Amino acid sequence: MFNPRDEDADLFGHAGAAVAAAQLSQAQVLADARPVVVSRFTSLGEHFHQWRERVSLAIGGLDLVPDLAQDIGSVRWFRGAFTLFALAALALLFWPDFSALEAAPIRIDQAQRDEFRSQMIMPLALGGDTGRHMAATAAVIPLRSAPERPQIELIATLSQGDSFARMLQRAGVGAGEVGNVASLVSSAMPLGDIEPGTRVDITLGRRASPDQPRPLDKLSFRARFDLELGLERKNGTLTLEPHPIRVDATPLRIRGTIGDSLYRSARAAGAPAKAVQDYLRTLNNQMDLDRLAAGDQFDMIVSYKRAATGETQTGDLLFAGVSHNGKPEAQLMRWGKDGQFFEASGVGEQKSGLVMPVVFRGVNSSYGERFHPILGYSRMHAGVDLKASYGEPIHAVAAGRVVFAGRHGGHGNFVKLDHGGGFGTGYAHMSRIAVEVGQRVGAGQIIGFVGSTGLSTGPHLHYEMYRNGRTIDPMTAKFATRSQLSGRDLADFRAQLARLLAVQPGAALGSIMPARAEAKAPEREIDRADHPQQVR
Repeated sequence: MFNPRDEDADLFGHAGAAVAAAQLSQAQVLADARPVVVSRFTSLGEHFHQWRERVSLAIGGLDLVPDLAQDIGSVRWFRGAFTLFALAALALLFWPDFSALEAAPIRIDQAQRDEFRSQMIMPLALGGDTGRHMAATAAVIPLRSAPERPQIELIATLSQGDSFARMLQRAGVGAGEVGNVASLVSSAMPLGDIEPGTRVDITLGRRASPDQPRPLDKLSFRARFDLELGLERKNGTLTLEPHPIRVDATPLRIRGTIGDSLYRSARAAGAPAKAVQDYLRTLNNQMDLDRLAAGDQFDMIVSYKRAATGETQTGDLLFAGVSHNGKPEAQLMRWGKDGQFFEASGVGEQKSGLVMPVVFRGVNSSYGERFHPILGYSRMHAGVDLKASYGEPIHAVAAGRVVFAGRHGGHGNFVKLDHGGGFGTGYAHMSRIAVEVGQRVGAGQIIGFVGSTGLSTGPHLHYEMYRNGRTIDPMTAKFATRSQLSGRDLADFRAQLARLLAVQPGAALGSIMPARAEAKAPEREIDRADHPQQVR
């Protein structure tokens, strides 16, 4: 039989012998060995690493950044929201300042300033003195007073809205002489006729004392296309010297064949752009331009002036014609004070269609019976109410004569025009009237301004149209106006047309020799050598 007790006793007997042997060996080592001391050094980096680990564990346990999408409204959620706002506020505290920084002032003395100035690049006309050698040195002795130039030559320009006298004062002419100069010039031509942009050559002389203005020695300018005025001081007195300029007024006639484009063909023939535009606009009022085809001939005559001094001036279109296979299709000539074009037969250009007197945004009330918003009952509305802004200009729909201009009951400020042939128009509720009774007005001329006078609830234009004294609906009436010359006017018109048609193409481009008085003698010796025939 197996006896565990015997096995255990044998096991423990072996173990006790082993323990006894081990104790004996340790006693022998302790008795024979010398004492040994073991120590371990911890660096600062390891200390910092251990401290950071502990801090990280401590902060991680605080749970300062929880997910705000979970447990909304709990203490943990509010703690996370507080952390979010605290970090945002901390970030805003470090917001940079974008205020402007002022540069430190540069303080330089006169020597340094001269040094800088000597090395600048500036046009001599503006006072530049480029080059190092131009700077003043200690060897330069400043003068107490520098001598003045004996004369100053300058050019003054008459600007828009300026006066001739103010221009002279700005140029340095003394106030005492400005009135004398203006009086001399006005004796030759009105000062108001001097066009803006006119350049005036002025020469100022030596002044008597530093506190006095320089006297005017010479003055000259192109007063008109055919006149040059000059003032010169002789024996202490300014005298006016007008110099008339010979002008050739032969009109410029341009003819050619129409190609792919009438406009480009006329421009290629040398016609000015403005003249071509007027030519097309004039023909369009008389005929359908789509009827024109390649191979047709165009013919235009433009007013043209040439001065003996070489300048040219192009004016208005005088004649517009077109022909097909050598036969005239249209011949129109400008005639009369209004500059209207008439056919060769004396019939004026036809103007037809619906014409409105004001730029409007819509129609408030139409023509016919309506309930009046102020009077409170229905009655005939004899016109149309055009919705327009206050102060908008009102234009005459056609040429005519003013038969009424003033207050007219419920119409307020009212203007009535008679266009002839039983045709008339009326314009009511104006804020201001710009014409008078009996005055002749042209088509498109301003006769007043939009307002709200009379029986009106707001700014608009009440527009009426009359035929033989009775009102008609302006929105449905399309009219055509043609003028007819007769008698002496027709004879003069045909005579002028014949003179224009007698002008040869390009005749105005010939050379025009200046008269002997207009030919100025050369001022330089080299010019005199090139032009000996001008020296007398």
